[in-house]
Amino acid sequence: MNNMDPLSQQNALQTRRHFFGRSATGIGTAALASLLSRNAQGEQGKPDLPHFTPKANRVIYLFMNGAPTHVDLFDYKPKLKELHGKPVPQEYVGGKRFSTMTGNPKGKLMLSPVEPFHQRGESGAWVSDLMPHTARVADDLCFIKSMHTEQVNHSPAVTFFLTGSEMAGRPSMGSWLTYGLGSETDNLPAFTVMTSVSKGTSCGQIFYDYYWSSGFLPSRFQGVKFRSGGDPVLYLSSPDGVSRPVRRGILDDLARLNQLRYQDVADPAISTRISQYELAYKMQASVPELSDISQEPQHVLDLYGPQVKERGTFAYNCLMARRLIERGSRFVQLMHAGWDQHNSITTELYTQCKDTDQPSAGLVQDLKQRGLLDDTLVIWGGEFGRTPFIQGNLKDRRRWGRDHHPYAFTTWMAGGGVKPGTTWGASDDLAINAVKDKVHVHDFQATILHLLGIDHERLDFKFQGRRYRLTDVHGKLVKGILA
Repeated sequence: MNNMDPLSQQNALQTRRHFFGRSATGIGTAALASLLSRNAQGEQGKPDLPHFTPKANRVIYLFMNGAPTHVDLFDYKPKLKELHGKPVPQEYVGGKRFSTMTGNPKGKLMLSPVEPFHQRGESGAWVSDLMPHTARVADDLCFIKSMHTEQVNHSPAVTFFLTGSEMAGRPSMGSWLTYGLGSETDNLPAFTVMTSVSKGTSCGQIFYDYYWSSGFLPSRFQGVKFRSGGDPVLYLSSPDGVSRPVRRGILDDLARLNQLRYQDVADPAISTRISQYELAYKMQASVPELSDISQEPQHVLDLYGPQVKERGTFAYNCLMARRLIERGSRFVQLMHAGWDQHNSITTELYTQCKDTDQPSAGLVQDLKQRGLLDDTLVIWGGEFGRTPFIQGNLKDRRRWGRDHHPYAFTTWMAGGGVKPGTTWGASDDLAINAVKDKVHVHDFQATILHLLGIDHERLDFKFQGRRYRLTDVHGKLVKGILA
């Protein structure tokens, strides 16, 4: 065949595909039958997974876009009070890269936490008064205070956390997990995304679709975004005049046409399209039931706070996350924007905490009382931290702010095989640098995969001649946080 001209070669290939596809025992027919069989039972993962017994079966990732300030929320440093208003010591920051807004930090003034800290629960974890509800569940949480990253700008830093790469195009964490482990339901997406932003936020970050993209993985592993208004999922409702039986007939006809095309060209995208059409049809019945919270007891709604009935709020999304994982979803990614407080530490930070503190803690409590926390991993955190020194004028308290800070910040985890009531790692006495049991982004990702029974070095996908994985060629397990 190598000696053929290009046109003859293509015709030969098409003839070969036609033979195998149209025959009674055709490869295309067998592949499609296998696909539809899997869809009837829920999407199956890779046959060799999990690699070992998992501690968690699902993940709820509460991602705080914009970077919460660790020095005002979870990383208590008494020395910041002593140095308030004094220049940042150069031995802590010399030679380090900061955002262009800070540039060279020489001469910047230190800023103490805006609200007091107190030790909470039997664990004695330090939590700011800005987070009273999180403080009440401190004994259920594992605080990682030695997180660090390589990015100082929002979008690449978010992309790094969610995909393992600072550049867009790689599969997101939820896509990797659903590719590897499959789904426990065929009526709802295995990977769901919801977004929110506090009202009046002046610096809300953009939610890019590649934050939940499947990248080079088959597109059926892409996250499905639930919207805050209208139909939760685009094109979920049938057009006017099209009944559910009519839509069923249209889908059947499309499936037959796609089957014929698949037999001709064996394009995996076609099988994905069939799978997505079927899921959309099933979601017409499952999503309205999911979204109907009228039967939720009042004491459960109260856990999530006063905004729980308002679609599009973080509180509502937290309740939906619990309802999704109850119904078999594998990975639920909640993204809340507005934590970018360059000049609003004393104003908008309070709003952010008010809107997210109770729902986050309420979710942990709700999962725990239902017996779901043990095998559900809950994660709370952003893409980096904020500088312990001020951005702005020290004399104008209402305009105090903090810049981007990648060298030390805090994330917390709960459930799913993580040690409760613990603190792992530490930053220095000014919360500038991670100094003890440092946890890099890739280490964090490797640990999440481990909790779900996956060896991060063995979950990969070949693309353009190279095998890729979530942690790229990096990552080590953080054994100290494992229960």
